[in-house]
Amino acid sequence: MSQRSPGDWAPLDPTSGPPNPFVHELHLSRLQRAKFCLLGALLAPIRVLLAFIVLFLLWPFAWLQVVGLTEEQLQEPITGWRKTVCHNGVLGLSRLLFFLLGFLRIRVRGQRASRLQAPVLVAAPHSTFFDPIVLLPCDLPKVVSRAENLSVPVIGALLRFNQAILVSRHDPASRRKVVEEVRRRATSGGKWPQVLFFPEGTCSNKKALLKFKPGAFIAGVPVQPVLIRYPNSLDTTSWAWRGPGVLKVLWLTASQPCSIVDVEFLPVYHPSPEESRDPTLYANNVQRVMAQALGIPATECEFVGNLPVMVMGRLKVALEPQLWELGRVLRKAGLSPSCVDAKAEPGRSQMISQDEFARQLQLSDPQMVAGAFSYFHQDTKGLVDCRDVALALAALDGGRSLEELTCLAFELFAEEQAEGPGHLLYKDGFSTILHLLLGSPRPAAATLHAELCQAGPSQGLSLCQFQNFSLHDPLYGKVFSTYLRPPHAPRGTSQISNASSPGSPTALANGTVQVPKQKGD
Repeated sequence: MSQRSPGDWAPLDPTSGPPNPFVHELHLSRLQRAKFCLLGALLAPIRVLLAFIVLFLLWPFAWLQVVGLTEEQLQEPITGWRKTVCHNGVLGLSRLLFFLLGFLRIRVRGQRASRLQAPVLVAAPHSTFFDPIVLLPCDLPKVVSRAENLSVPVIGALLRFNQAILVSRHDPASRRKVVEEVRRRATSGGKWPQVLFFPEGTCSNKKALLKFKPGAFIAGVPVQPVLIRYPNSLDTTSWAWRGPGVLKVLWLTASQPCSIVDVEFLPVYHPSPEESRDPTLYANNVQRVMAQALGIPATECEFVGNLPVMVMGRLKVALEPQLWELGRVLRKAGLSPSCVDAKAEPGRSQMISQDEFARQLQLSDPQMVAGAFSYFHQDTKGLVDCRDVALALAALDGGRSLEELTCLAFELFAEEQAEGPGHLLYKDGFSTILHLLLGSPRPAAATLHAELCQAGPSQGLSLCQFQNFSLHDPLYGKVFSTYLRPPHAPRGTSQISNASSPGSPTALANGTVQVPKQKGD
């Protein structure tokens, strides 16, 4: 198996042309709309009601399997009558639940490997909350889920039944414990059932594979890739970041006369010694194999926090930077960024409170103030840097050329050299600028800064070097101009209203114009 480094990834731009995996648009003809109106009124309510009844019928079987067992006993796989009765009951009712929702056929291709041959299953693309249907032909393997889901009625009981591996976002040690538990089960020599992962970690629109997270590959054991396809004439199942919401996806899918799911088991992937030592390399190569089998691109798109980011060369940029959200807030308040004086001093950090922020931006609505203030990085005391506000307002104003804007950014965040005259832009300032203007995660920006500084003797960038990067580099210059100067916006026109322009990252990623939609449900 050939291997690839991070530099082998193709950036998402108009020339490379991979589709944007975070946006799903459902276009219906008049005839289709009429059909969905009819079936949505007659068929969907019955299906959804019956499916919820079956969902609650699952609870007694899930409860019966774990009732009376101690936490120590639950650390080992359940066997005996509990396993036989409860497992078969949950498996049969789960198939009935999906059948009632319209998934009349589950077509299986390939051969599922035994737990000794492949302790771990990896399924992709992850595109919808219907994807757990893949558990059925896999004989209900163990899963990894958020610990918070334990408090959800019925779902929590099913997770306990499944003996799921739970990860908590609030416990810093949780991820380490999950890694240890995955390794323990995967190397148990077939004692534990297989563990199923959705390595993308979030849903996409099935048009490209998101970056695989390394959790499924940390144990270094063989894995079996599992492909999920929904070969229906109309894609009602996709639940992407921008697109139909939960209720709409559920209702449209239940309104379909028949939905089909294809589950394909690929040959077991045996890692090389290098892949066993490097989970990221292992994940990248398995992702490439699955993408080739699906006939779609493999990308490094992923979610960082609660925002999707795309890879442009060595830089990660947000699909929609929070700067644009701030612009929408100011527009809603009827304010022009050019009329606001942030009173920032170049090269000097000046922290301001939320009240001072409201006075500077002339905002009076407490809810609007809190929303706008949250777009900026806050220190431990809940204060933001006045320079962050000044640069954001200057970028939204649109009254400066790109040369002037990058010069202002440098002046605000550059620091005096420890030795010698002049100012340099160091890692923290560079990361702040890219985070504010492009929505780049700070660690990714810091890594890029280190690479840019390798060519020079210092650990900082001069104004000339920074502008060569942001204005004249063939790729990064295009990114800056796309995010900060949509093509149809004349100079001097506020950029607030252009978040979904032809120059937006959605267009940059696809080579086409797509206006992102907010989830309505």
